[in-house]
Amino acid sequence: MTVPALVLRDVSYRYEDAETDALAGVDLSVAPGEWVGVVGPTNAGKSTLCLAAMGLAPHFFGGRLRGTVTVLGRDSLRVPVPERSADVGLLFQNPFTQLSGARERVDEEIGFGPECHGVAPAEVDERVAEAMRLVGLEEQAGRHPLDLSGGQLQRLALAGLLAMRPRLLLLDEPTSQLDPAGTEAIFDVLAALHARGTTIVLVEHRLELLCEVCPRVVAMAGGRVVADGPPARVFNDEAVVAEVGAPVYTRLAHAAGLPAPWPVRLDDAVAAFRRSRA
Repeated sequence: MTVPALVLRDVSYRYEDAETDALAGVDLSVAPGEWVGVVGPTNAGKSTLCLAAMGLAPHFFGGRLRGTVTVLGRDSLRVPVPERSADVGLLFQNPFTQLSGARERVDEEIGFGPECHGVAPAEVDERVAEAMRLVGLEEQAGRHPLDLSGGQLQRLALAGLLAMRPRLLLLDEPTSQLDPAGTEAIFDVLAALHARGTTIVLVEHRLELLCEVCPRVVAMAGGRVVADGPPARVFNDEAVVAEVGAPVYTRLAHAAGLPAPWPVRLDDAVAAFRRSRA
């Protein structure tokens, strides 16, 4: 029997001193090798979902977690975050928060995680070289991490996770610091990782990108899962669109008077538009 990569069963979580739950009765299961997109408005619970999956909520942030979070077959509350980081990586919206502060070169910063987990030096070097190549930081290897631009810092943070070779990758708005070219490059990296079997949970506000790459979308609002399924089904649900919004292709199709269900991918939108003019 295949063990799910991530399972949340009736999970509610409230931060310390908060008046309401950031997660409220969330049920979610992610199979090994899946690429799941997570969408929702501000304060929908998307980032908290990632923190709970990583164990930072409640291990680091405190607060109260109800229900169960199982990651790679183990109860989240029973596995310390440092131990989990050998198999699970979390990329924050702000990459600066992921710098160790203990290394003065980009390549050394990337190798910090594997070194802390006792990986042999030769393998650390191999992992660092691979991670730098994947994210395009080879020419920045000798620079100080604090000398990098925002987009380069985002790549550095991702490279540090890739050097750990995680089985589950949690990404909270990974393109927030990137220009279009950098965004495309990061998605190419993620596609390669997914092809190799890495499980990916991606929080992303660029709905068009998400619809192009994620076979499954989870929509959240008010700390709850309001829809879960293929992009075409999720973004043709009027209740979801009212809470989350819709990809530009769907909005354009609606504005053009095309009949529902509206397309959520560019190729589908073009085909539907041509059919409407035939």
